[in-house]
Amino acid sequence: MFIFMILGLLAGIQAQVTPVFVQTGTDLLLEVKKPVVLKAGDLFMWTVGRANVVRLAHGGKPTISSNYTSRAELSAQNHSLLLKNVQKGDSGVYRASVSGDKDITVAEYSVTVLDPVSGVKLTVKLCSSDSTKVTVICSTEDSLISNTFTCDTQTCSHEGGERAEIITPGASLDVYLENGSAICNHSNQVSSTKDIQKIEDICRKPEGKSSKLQFD
Repeated sequence: MFIFMILGLLAGIQAQVTPVFVQTGTDLLLEVKKPVVLKAGDLFMWTVGRANVVRLAHGGKPTISSNYTSRAELSAQNHSLLLKNVQKGDSGVYRASVSGDKDITVAEYSVTVLDPVSGVKLTVKLCSSDSTKVTVICSTEDSLISNTFTCDTQTCSHEGGERAEIITPGASLDVYLENGSAICNHSNQVSSTKDIQKIEDICRKPEGKSSKLQFD
């Protein structure tokens, strides 16, 4: 029973961590949404992992860690943390806490810094003899991801593809139909790029006759 209580408590603590995805080179604001009032002897801290980012004692001024000099700012109003020009090495779990009579966590974020995704290109593999289906290849400019899709008048289905051993974490490659066009979309949690081609142009017959493939 006691073990279950501990596991439940740990699960509750973990559920309070807010995931945040941010693009490399941008600024990140980590907010403290609960009011923080420091009493004599209290110490407010932002940490990442076991490293200090900023410390603030009651009645004092913020002390920024040397690793974050000129890159971190602490709001005097609500104790939120602003990180400037974030890089991949800034990924980690950031925790705002107050140490005094007891330790209290007032904000916690799991931060992941990602590069923007590369551009994509949509190319035709084949059109069916009756022009009712088209198979396209959606690939990234850096050739790290290449997937094949077959589209009919309603949907595009994934047929398979090739992936390099190392790709951008969280990136996805997809093809869908919209307003008579096939759209190749490369995206992750912070960015996306597209290549769009009209289906009628993809399956246009050499003699200039209109295709039987009609997309509304």
